Amino acid sequence: MGQQTSMFEHLPFATDQVIGSRARIGLVVLSTDYTIEHEMRALINLPGVDVFHARIANSPNISPDTLRAMGPLITSTAELILPGDKVDVLAYACTSASIVLGTETVAKNLRAAKPEAKTTNPAFAAFHAFAALQAKRIAVLTPYAKHVNDMVQTSIREAGFEVPVFGSFNEPHDPTVAAIDSHSLKSAIAKITDGHEIDAVFISCTSVRIASDVAAIEAELGLPVTSSNHALAWHCLRLAGIDDKLPAFGRLFSL
Repeated sequence: MGQQTSMFEHLPFATDQVIGSRARIGLVVLSTDYTIEHEMRALINLPGVDVFHARIANSPNISPDTLRAMGPLITSTAELILPGDKVDVLAYACTSASIVLGTETVAKNLRAAKPEAKTTNPAFAAFHAFAALQAKRIAVLTPYAKHVNDMVQTSIREAGFEVPVFGSFNEPHDPTVAAIDSHSLKSAIAKITDGHEIDAVFISCTSVRIASDVAAIEAELGLPVTSSNHALAWHCLRLAGIDDKLPAFGRLFSL
């Protein structure tokens, strides 16, 4: 006969909320995005504050049509984040699609999945960042093609800000955007800011890798700098009631 196994069923246990004990942040990430999770891990690195991701299907080639196509998928993707449980903040992580769809539509689709959550997106977060920085004249750098750039510029102006200078790499392929190096980004920022009267710099697109360089660029320019991921991380924290000042990440995180 084989050896019998002693079984202990229904062992007693206690529970404790350790993960997300201060805040739970949900993030709908583009399937083509190589960058945002990496930058969010660096920017939101506080005990008890946790970020949960789900990826939304999208085309690697960015155009108004491919951006609009994500709209109907936002709710079903957000429902994959901690099903049946709550998050404090829920964000849709695409700047250009949020502009094309509109913040109200994005928020409505997010709330359909998590009615209790506060909502945001990178464009909406950037506008709040400009206001917090008391910046009126914004220098904008994007990787987008012209038709998307036109919409970005219009949306920033409609939000009440000026755009004295606008620069673009005109690269519609998302994986290529994620590979743009730090030197190229710094050179582009130097070019668009030289000789222009501006209050802040905004680098649009969650695929752009620049959050770790923000503080150094600010020191060189003497101006506040933010990006889609940088502003979104800050706004998610503040919406969740996390007011910790993190000056290593630049002026915005010091507010």
